[in-house]
Amino acid sequence: MGNLFKLIPKVDEVIEKEEIKSLIKLNSRKIVVDSIREVLDDLRQEIKSGIDEDILMNNIRNINSLVEESILNKKKHHLVKLINATGIVIHTNLGRSPLAKEAVDSLTSLASSYSNLEYDLDEGKRGSRYSHLDEIVRKITGAEASMVVNNNAAAVLLILSALCSGKEVITSRGELIEIGGAFRIPDVCKESASSLIEVGTTNKTHLKDYEEAINEDTAAILKVHTSNYKIVGFTEGVDNKTLSSLKKDHDILIIEDLGSGVLVDFSKYGLSYEPTIQNSIQSGVDLVSFSGDKLLGGPQAGVIVGRKDLIDKIKTHPLTRALRVDKFTIAALEATLRLYLDENIATQRIPTLNMIIQKRDFIRKKAEKLASMIDNNNLNVDIIDTLSEVGGGSMPGEKLESSALAINSDVYKDFEIERFLRGYEIPIITRIENEKVIIDLRTVSYDEFEIIAKALNLLGA
Repeated sequence: MGNLFKLIPKVDEVIEKEEIKSLIKLNSRKIVVDSIREVLDDLRQEIKSGIDEDILMNNIRNINSLVEESILNKKKHHLVKLINATGIVIHTNLGRSPLAKEAVDSLTSLASSYSNLEYDLDEGKRGSRYSHLDEIVRKITGAEASMVVNNNAAAVLLILSALCSGKEVITSRGELIEIGGAFRIPDVCKESASSLIEVGTTNKTHLKDYEEAINEDTAAILKVHTSNYKIVGFTEGVDNKTLSSLKKDHDILIIEDLGSGVLVDFSKYGLSYEPTIQNSIQSGVDLVSFSGDKLLGGPQAGVIVGRKDLIDKIKTHPLTRALRVDKFTIAALEATLRLYLDENIATQRIPTLNMIIQKRDFIRKKAEKLASMIDNNNLNVDIIDTLSEVGGGSMPGEKLESSALAINSDVYKDFEIERFLRGYEIPIITRIENEKVIIDLRTVSYDEFEIIAKALNLLGA
């Protein structure tokens, strides 16, 4: 083994090679030297692991190529585009909701230029970044006013901090949810300096539970939509309209955290009903918060809608600046919301909505098309019926009938095929079921077929 280590060249020797000198002209010297050191370290590790001498010698002869490959890897972006073939529409690990073309176009037009982010073109003076979204949000939701922050957890924190600090906030024990990343509603309340008063039980909360908890220190009742789980069986809750009736006798606010921003009635498309923002406003709730991505299908954001006097107060709170959104979020959200002016257009053009309401027959035709493009004797490709999910903590328990390709091989293990696709130049993320790699066509668009087919046809070639 000791003799093999002597075969590895020194850094200075590698730098003197003409090919390496050319790389230094195209890249910084530091990147090239770091890459050389990494390649030489890899060669030493190969010797320690007992690599065959012929393979080692071949790697040493190709050291220039190995250095160039290392340089290219260093220059690659870490955050990359990929193909979601899991069938989970709102996949939190994969960036949740893809944007509509209109939203992407809006981002592109603003990215390389100045904008009227905080400039009133009519008055020729400083304006508000919230003004760009207020009119369209009010028109769609029926609310008096709106504002946007960076996510829905921030929206809830800001509402409670601005309106309930030092006061009590009543909520049902059945709604003390935990959202992504182990963030919990009680923790958000604690950070707002408000005191959370729990009423009812896990499965049942009655109107009298809320009434008995109200006192002179009560600022609000917080209703939280359990969008990421369901309690079934012996259950009971209090609807928004009934809760709002308490405002007649008590000087309190009714605040609702809807979680996912639902602007269409999914029950019209054969899915479970999810409460819409419009219905919450009509029921008399003072403020509603919801996510801009997830079921709304826009960028990550937290939207607050409701009474104008309350939102005006929230805008003056010190946290507002810390939680404000940038021009890209505003641009993408405005473009997405404008599609909701016509529900038919929204369901066609917003990818998240379109993928959720797709029928199995349509998806099966997609599967047949992709299957016809695969020509690899090492793979067995079948078209199967499967079930997709909405994902993203939305519509829990809802299973979407879908179609998929089920791929296995007599040559490769399922995990080897999955790993190959995941490591492809444009990563393709799949799932494994019954020792087969599943490509669920619900979350795959036609313009991604060629990439997937090419990857599968290259496997073992």
